[in-house]
Amino acid sequence: MVIIGAGQGGLAVAANLGLMGVDALILEKSERVGDGWRKRYHSLVLHDPVWADHLPYLPFPSSWPIFSAKDKIADWFEFYAEVMELNVWTNAEMYDSSYDEASGVWTLKVRTADGERILHPQDVILATGAAAEVNLPDIPGRDSFEGISYHSSAHVSGADWSGKKAVVIGAGNSAHDIAQDLYEAGADITMVQRSSTHIISQEHGIPAIFGANFTETGPPTEYADLLASATPWPQVLEFAVEGTRQTAVKDAELLASLEAVGFQLNDGPDGTGLLGFALQKGGGYYINVGCSQLIAEKKVKLAAGAGLAQFVPTGVTLDDGRELEADVVVLATGYKNMRETGRRLFGDDVADRCPDVLGIGEDGEIGGLYRRTGAPGFWFMAGPLAWVRIYSKHLALQIVAMQKGVIAR
Repeated sequence: MVIIGAGQGGLAVAANLGLMGVDALILEKSERVGDGWRKRYHSLVLHDPVWADHLPYLPFPSSWPIFSAKDKIADWFEFYAEVMELNVWTNAEMYDSSYDEASGVWTLKVRTADGERILHPQDVILATGAAAEVNLPDIPGRDSFEGISYHSSAHVSGADWSGKKAVVIGAGNSAHDIAQDLYEAGADITMVQRSSTHIISQEHGIPAIFGANFTETGPPTEYADLLASATPWPQVLEFAVEGTRQTAVKDAELLASLEAVGFQLNDGPDGTGLLGFALQKGGGYYINVGCSQLIAEKKVKLAAGAGLAQFVPTGVTLDDGRELEADVVVLATGYKNMRETGRRLFGDDVADRCPDVLGIGEDGEIGGLYRRTGAPGFWFMAGPLAWVRIYSKHLALQIVAMQKGVIAR
């Protein structure tokens, strides 16, 4: 079988399939395993604690930091692929595909450093992640802007903009991280908050989300995973309401300081906080690691309650008429649904059979992920490290059962 993408999802499901006796090939378009993390902005650090982030069968060393820098994660992924003896082709990009329903076999055309290869797997797992398809709106006047503009996924370092005027459009995790990076590099930075954002502190919010299972004194990972996965997602969201309320009480001073400068807050879909947003769309929140204080102290300027109307030669105009001068504009405008990555790579026929990825379906499970998609022989694999460690085994078991004839395709 073939897996597209050597991020945490692709590696985790390949490791499980390998231990179940299924030969899996991972196609990774980058030069090295881990480049999906390695090539992101320099200041990126995981917000999830180390006890929730182990990959299957190979936990991090006990000396590992609680919150991992992106380069450590990237290098660990490369090590993981080697020690787990995963079959990975780097510099390999699938550019054409077709599925024969009569034979139940895919034809994949792949460009590699050694030339074109044609593969014929029964199953394909799209594991490019939920943040693979950039959402870059068509904004009038962008060609007239005399500065530089780019999507947040292309941000490398704030040091490039020391002493310059910078505008970040958006107020989610990436927007806050990049705004903080730009401020610390010496840029004059303004954040444009188009709609309200859910804010939690790392100190109080992370323990509320992960509970007593994923802590230094918690149970072994395999038991913690069983406890976590034993609770249906709708019930998880019910529990999240109280956790969100308690976190807001503990974070009251932080939240009040943000509201005092006009920052717009919310408590998540139906009061479910970060978990509700993560399950609904994978964004809309920020785990504070310092930028909230910068906003409250007006070190990062705020333009709240307005969207980007157009670019002008000297900066941007918001839809309420405000004009912001800028040398650089970072569009932290998020990502399209992973289903659209499937559409780009596999075509409308495959994508139209699949549900949107994320959201909770009528059956109480996450939409699209870790199970049948509606398109034969086609699967989605994505999510944070804690999710992919648990659900990669679920997905692998289904594929093995089908290949061995235990369950029908």
